[in-house]
Amino acid sequence: MSRLGKSALGFIAIGLVLYAGLYFAAEQMQFRTGRSNPFFKIAVADTPDFDWVILGASHAMPLDFADTNKLLEQGTGLRILNLASPGTGPLYNRFVFEHFLRHHRTRHVLYVLDSFGFYSRTWNEDRFADPKLVQRTPFEPTIAFRLWDYVRGEGVDGRALLDYVSGFSKINNHARFETDIWEGEKQFDQVYRPSATAVKKRIDYLYPPPAPIEVPARYLDQLSKIIQTAQTQGATVTVLKMPVPTPFYDQLPNEPAFDQAVIRRLADQRVPFKDLSHAITDPRYFFDTDHLNRLGISEFFSRNLRALFAE
Repeated sequence: MSRLGKSALGFIAIGLVLYAGLYFAAEQMQFRTGRSNPFFKIAVADTPDFDWVILGASHAMPLDFADTNKLLEQGTGLRILNLASPGTGPLYNRFVFEHFLRHHRTRHVLYVLDSFGFYSRTWNEDRFADPKLVQRTPFEPTIAFRLWDYVRGEGVDGRALLDYVSGFSKINNHARFETDIWEGEKQFDQVYRPSATAVKKRIDYLYPPPAPIEVPARYLDQLSKIIQTAQTQGATVTVLKMPVPTPFYDQLPNEPAFDQAVIRRLADQRVPFKDLSHAITDPRYFFDTDHLNRLGISEFFSRNLRALFAE
């Protein structure tokens, strides 16, 4: 080999070593700043067994904001693990739950239902490639192999796997030194001031045109698979809709038809459906258009959740 060729190989080797070092450092930093990523929560869980696991999107996340999960556990005497993450539909929820079951067990599953997650790839297949999720997901070979299965069988973009394995998003995470919390948690103690403009903007974001008409069977199937997996492991499942303000609920497109489609599916698997959308509607219990604030979570726990967890 020529001297030039050897020099080129040397530079490549040095580059790979430096990249590996950055990857290792980013991975270690992730465990110092981790907080809300569901795979991080699974990795640091201090017990193999839980009484309840919570799955869903952002409406479920306030149940774990600040010290809320600890208060829920103290108020019920149960072990609760919240694996919800923002903007995630049933396909991503299933991916998380399957990983949880590799080393853990739960007696019950609470699936917090959001209709937006059942209409679009945006909240399902495409969420796997979101850098904010990838960069906070600890690297484990089992996750990589499972993600490969989802690329082959579930239509997930192969670039999501490449990003996860290469660590590109982790190394380039400009917020690596900041605690991993969803932006909504920073508003947890605020009180929402009603705004029709804000509601419309939120609905347009969650339900991009064209307006939903029928619920895609594909994503209902994903919910059914979550339920089947849980039941196979001996766990019960409850599907719940969180409270939202009336002005927000009234703008949800096709919601009655969505509820009926879900109810039919759940009936086949003997799973209870608790629609608590209207359980709390006063704006003072929300920090934005549709998420419960600290006071709202406390009220919701007293009125509804305590009894649900005790069932």
